Amino acid sequence: MTISYTLEVADARFAGFSKLLFRWKGSIYKLLYKEFLVFSFLYGFFSIVYRCLLNSYQQELFEKTAIYCNQFTNLIPMSFVLGFYVTLAFNRWWGQYTSFPLPDNLMMVVSGNVHGTDERGRMLRRTLMRYANLSSVLILRSISTRVRKRFPTLDHVVDAGFMTREEQTKLDSLHSDFNKYWMPLAWFANLAAQARKEGRVRDDVALRLLMDELNNYRAKCSLLFHYDWISIPLVYTQVVTLAVYSFFAFCLIGRQFLNPSKGYKGHDLDMYVPVFTLLQFFFYAGWLKVGEQIINPFGEDDDDFETNQLIDRNIQVSMLAVDDMHQNLPSIEKDKYWTEECFALPYTVVTAKETLKPAFMGSAFDMRMSEDPAQHQMVETPMTPRIQTPRMGYYKAVAASPAPSLKSFARGGRGQPLLRLRGESFNSDRERIDEDSEDEAKENQELTTAPQKPKRLEASEQQKKREGVQVNITGDPPNDESQQTNV
Repeated sequence: MTISYTLEVADARFAGFSKLLFRWKGSIYKLLYKEFLVFSFLYGFFSIVYRCLLNSYQQELFEKTAIYCNQFTNLIPMSFVLGFYVTLAFNRWWGQYTSFPLPDNLMMVVSGNVHGTDERGRMLRRTLMRYANLSSVLILRSISTRVRKRFPTLDHVVDAGFMTREEQTKLDSLHSDFNKYWMPLAWFANLAAQARKEGRVRDDVALRLLMDELNNYRAKCSLLFHYDWISIPLVYTQVVTLAVYSFFAFCLIGRQFLNPSKGYKGHDLDMYVPVFTLLQFFFYAGWLKVGEQIINPFGEDDDDFETNQLIDRNIQVSMLAVDDMHQNLPSIEKDKYWTEECFALPYTVVTAKETLKPAFMGSAFDMRMSEDPAQHQMVETPMTPRIQTPRMGYYKAVAASPAPSLKSFARGGRGQPLLRLRGESFNSDRERIDEDSEDEAKENQELTTAPQKPKRLEASEQQKKREGVQVNITGDPPNDESQQTNV
């Protein structure tokens, strides 16, 4: 059974966790006391052998061995190996808890979208939820020892009411080499489609909602199955276990109290009982036990999941939601504060002092501001200079002009450089940008104000002089005879 102590730590008080140290069920003492007694017995055994059964030469050899073991045991990275392993196991434990299939969302959708208060409608809703719960029972039988002991065979599942004999026959007749927990969900999908044809499900949107919630439920069942299938790699579990056991195996010899009269470094005191070594064993071995307990929460440990209780809860609330509570609504009426615009909810005498606390309005709501009125006057800020991307102004001018000119290409080298030297200032860049803008404006003005020539065929002066031929330039046709110009 899961051990809950949430109420006892609801309020932080002096030595609040200390009262939890005296619990036995679900405690570290219950998990570790056997290993702790074995370690203490072995340590005492080696201590008695060293002190009483060895001669001087053997004691000297034992002392050198103890110093050597104590010197190199600290090279084992216990904190890193154990910390990473327990963190990985805890994340896996929490992921399995959040993946447990709960039918709450699905039963709400079934109750609100599968209509009909007659026997047929009631049978449809109850059968849909029974199929969903049957799927979770089948998957939990495969991964939980508690559920397996409760339902060792499918006959026990039939006797519990999760499945009929006909459904058991169909389940057994389907040959598959893999787990068939998904079959009841396939029955759910087909039955929902049949309800849509009968008009029990009013539209396709409601059917789509049913299918979406069914897929979410199926995904959690599948995730539980894969959590059980894919474990933490065995090599990592072996590494952690070997690191802890080998560390304390060498501590049995390396942490022995040696004869103080021989002057070994760090052995000035003979206490017989290694208090700090025992505490170290309690912490490290207890850490390993925590990882061992939470790596599979579907067992029968004190803090493992209550799977049988969850099965009972799921089937009960499912049937209540889709049967007894379907269209069973209380009459609506005006609430107590119908005529009041502003009202205050009552408090008990014990909680009345909470009304004296002001409501939270934001962290900067009560920030102190300067009392000088001049600091709160609005001022106009200078316009931020527009710095164009290098060469961008040049390309804008070319694109805006009716035709490119040699002047535009000649001025292309005056664009803003990509890199600015350390000695150059921002003003120099601003001046260059202003000059380019003025040149572009003048050029655009000349292009717009220049008179457009009529569409005629004309030749350049150089061509006329070079060819020495006579060219007729035709203009607008006059009323009289056309004029000819001899060149």
